Amino acid sequence: MALYSIICPTHLSAQTEAQGSLAERHEMTADRADSLIVNQLRKKGVHFSHNNSVTLLTTGREKFNDLFKAIDQARSSIHLEYFNFRNDSINEELIKHLAAKAKEGVEVRAVFDGFGNASNNRPMKKKNLKSIREKGIQIYEFKPMEFPWLHDIFNRDHRKIVVIDGKVAYTGGMNVADYYINGTKVVGSWHDMHCRIEGDEVNTLQNIFLRMWYLASGQKIHGAKYYRGVSNADYIKGLKQDTCGTVGNKMVGIINREPHTSKDIIRYFYVNAINDAKDSIKLINPYFTLSRALKKALRNAAKRGVKVEILLSVKSDIPLTPDCGFYNAHKLMKEGCIVWLYEKGFHHTKIITVDGQFCTVGSANLNARSLRWDREENAVIIDACTTHELDNLFEAQKKDSFKLTETKWKQWRTPWQRFRGWFAHLLSPFL
Repeated sequence: MALYSIICPTHLSAQTEAQGSLAERHEMTADRADSLIVNQLRKKGVHFSHNNSVTLLTTGREKFNDLFKAIDQARSSIHLEYFNFRNDSINEELIKHLAAKAKEGVEVRAVFDGFGNASNNRPMKKKNLKSIREKGIQIYEFKPMEFPWLHDIFNRDHRKIVVIDGKVAYTGGMNVADYYINGTKVVGSWHDMHCRIEGDEVNTLQNIFLRMWYLASGQKIHGAKYYRGVSNADYIKGLKQDTCGTVGNKMVGIINREPHTSKDIIRYFYVNAINDAKDSIKLINPYFTLSRALKKALRNAAKRGVKVEILLSVKSDIPLTPDCGFYNAHKLMKEGCIVWLYEKGFHHTKIITVDGQFCTVGSANLNARSLRWDREENAVIIDACTTHELDNLFEAQKKDSFKLTETKWKQWRTPWQRFRGWFAHLLSPFL
């Protein structure tokens, strides 16, 4: 919190949280899941503000079209933090938009993760970075991979954040890669989620970026112009609209996992969100390796009558980890959870909705990397309308999925594949 006080000129989030919406406070009774999760997260130091809009971007094309329009209207600063910028066509298009703004005098800063870059199949090389910098774009690599490499596998920056002029922010599960639009030969179409936030939580996301910028570049950037509150003119036009009646009045908090200061916050949120549920849980996550606490929470939710629905992809971009996820899903199915297996491409989406009251969109997977090691960030959205939009998205995916049953399990998974899943679950602390 000390660093926040240094670089952020105002405390609008705390002020807005204190004011809040009287109607919303009346509606959120003490025993409801949304009220419970807010109180639990506040005890962990998470701040909520009540003046946000949240627009869901449900495809890669929708996300990048929206992002490019916002970038083109930037007047002061553009900040980007991604696990990786894949060296492909969408990255080239992004650089074109950023270079044009840099030429106009807009400050453009970008951070990417060294492991994220090295582990994708189209990494940016030194010559690419040199070319980008020559266009006036400041770009730094966080923790470049260096021999003996083992240390460099842990505590990576897996977040995906863009903040434009301190007024508009994007976050979610998508890196910069054209397969979010074109898919890949291995898995087919690639599905993921992002959202655009306008309101005081843009300040929180800006703060996260500037801290990471300092770690990667050594530069301390501060000043009122980087934060919402100095000028809130609605000058960015033509973006997808938040069509909820609660537009501009949504309660949002950002949970940000960092290795030394908030290392348990993502796990804490998921476990408590599941434990707080009284009616329904809908969950999509690509790497379903789960901790013991999460498995216990899901089992207990099903036992107390909560309708727990889980959607996983049949296809995946990595080996072994999905086998562990299928093993866990089968066990949970036998405990009363409803499991859907998505067949039409790969779902890299990371969402949960609870009781139709709150939801999350962010970067965190339900594996050891996200829950124990990496830097992650999720937006927790306390809004029935946005939650309903995600519930509808979940329901729409069922038409391209099959429901897991014991009979289907034995037909779908060979004895060798079932053994591989059992073996993979033994390695789950490292997957």
